[in-house]
Amino acid sequence: MNPILRSASALMLVTATGAFFGSAMAADTPSAARGKKLFNDPALGGSTNSMSCNGCHPSGKGLEYAWKNPKLAETINICITGQLKGKALPLDSMEMRSLVLYVRSLKSPVSGY
Repeated sequence: MNPILRSASALMLVTATGAFFGSAMAADTPSAARGKKLFNDPALGGSTNSMSCNGCHPSGKGLEYAWKNPKLAETINICITGQLKGKALPLDSMEMRSLVLYVRSLKSPVSGY
């Protein structure tokens, strides 16, 4: 095989492999953006009704001080199991960590640090 073609093929393979593993790692990283999607998802926790977190807290209303709650993940699960009629999320799951990040991002600018 031509050395230039071999180098180009190797470069394409390395690039494709990096893109695959990069996206796989990104899928394992909690984020506020992922939390926002879950916050608006009526299927959160396996719920079969049409409610989402956003139904009770449109655009995060009422959660401006939730970042102070040391048991925020547990409180989120109370809403998921109670209001949404879903199943509690494992506290260390990607979904819960993302929801916590999103809710904490709703922090009121006048609430301090």
